[in-house]
Amino acid sequence: MITIDCRRDDAEILLAQLREKLSPCGDIVSEAGRGKTIEVFGEPLTPGQVVAKICADVQSIGLDALLKYTEQLDGKSLTIESIRVDAKELAQAHAAADEDYLATVRRIRENIIEFQSALLPEDVQVVRDDGKRRVDLRQRYLPLRRVGVCVPGGAAAYPSTLLMTAVPAQTAGVQEIVVVVPPTDFGGYNNDLLATCHELGINEVYRVGGAQAVAALAYGVDGLLEPVDKIVGPGNLFVALAKRHVFGEVDIDSIAGPSEVVVLADETAHPDFVASDLISQAEHSPGSAVLITWHESLINAVKQEVEKQLAELPRGDLARASLEEYGALVISSDADEAARYTDLLAPEHLHISTKDPESMLAKVQNAGAIFLGHYTPVATGDYIAGPSHVLPTGGTARFANGLCAIDFLKRSSVIAYDQAALQHDADDLRRLAGKEGLTAHSASVDIRLKSN
Repeated sequence: MITIDCRRDDAEILLAQLREKLSPCGDIVSEAGRGKTIEVFGEPLTPGQVVAKICADVQSIGLDALLKYTEQLDGKSLTIESIRVDAKELAQAHAAADEDYLATVRRIRENIIEFQSALLPEDVQVVRDDGKRRVDLRQRYLPLRRVGVCVPGGAAAYPSTLLMTAVPAQTAGVQEIVVVVPPTDFGGYNNDLLATCHELGINEVYRVGGAQAVAALAYGVDGLLEPVDKIVGPGNLFVALAKRHVFGEVDIDSIAGPSEVVVLADETAHPDFVASDLISQAEHSPGSAVLITWHESLINAVKQEVEKQLAELPRGDLARASLEEYGALVISSDADEAARYTDLLAPEHLHISTKDPESMLAKVQNAGAIFLGHYTPVATGDYIAGPSHVLPTGGTARFANGLCAIDFLKRSSVIAYDQAALQHDADDLRRLAGKEGLTAHSASVDIRLKSN
């Protein structure tokens, strides 16, 4: 982990460079990835070019392309029957699942529903009625019809992602939820994940991942699945680029990069707590972890705790690699400067570990999710609290928001004029239409009033 002293002139440049590392720029791929690209496509395409090719093939060819890329990229030879998880498999997975695990799923589901339900807006109505004329204005909210959920399944199983995406959608009233998950032991063949689908009442689950899964959701596949209206959920670089590619054909939640946390800490913070916060995000591998403090003595104490804990954790080597590449220990002059540099990073997760976290919260503008106090680790938001853990990354928390039930609603304005109200407002309408040269707009009013 690098140490950045904000009292130096180049501190802001170093932090900006760290933030840039975390954005899904689309042209960075491992040596193994380059080799796989040449093997499948016969040339060294960039990730963006790979995604464009896959999406075009799935859109134009359909099922054959979907099965071909699943075999070439994931090493699974599937058929139209085996690519979809049938209802019997889901029920069997649920019957075989540990009862304590299912009870945990139910409690978390209730936590999510409780919070997400409180966010839902009510329809709005404004009436202008003076007894002579009436204008009725409404804002109507309706749930999306059909939503696709991407659940990762490469390095680990992620039933939490299913809960944090599907349950907010269900809370909003979405009736059709389609889950895509890679055909791996952690994904489409993972009993706990399939059991969670059954527990949530989700019966449309496909063993397909990567860009080909995103394309299938966006464009549909004849004989297999209908297109969706919105795609949500995290994934690797290819999933992120594919979501960007299909945006406009469908809506998406975000274009996500590596997981990240900033810990704002003062002299009351526990070094072992802070170290565990940093490591818990770094173990996503890649994952970014940054400590910002105005108490310099905390830096060395946290360094020692990080080394101690890394040596004891099964994924310690992966977390260490992330900390070396994406980690930083930042010394600021005071709390105000710490808040300013936090806003520059605009992190996915912000943990405020200070004596008075509420006062620090008031200083910060940009963060996807904020965790207050020494006893609120980021893991509470990842798993149990209720807000979704699908959050903006790569500095996009400057303008983007975490996923919530509201994102699964579409809104329409509803406008109703009676004849007298139209007569009353006609001159204003004509005047503005005349300024824009749109004479047919005026004529659409005139023809109605002429009949009077």
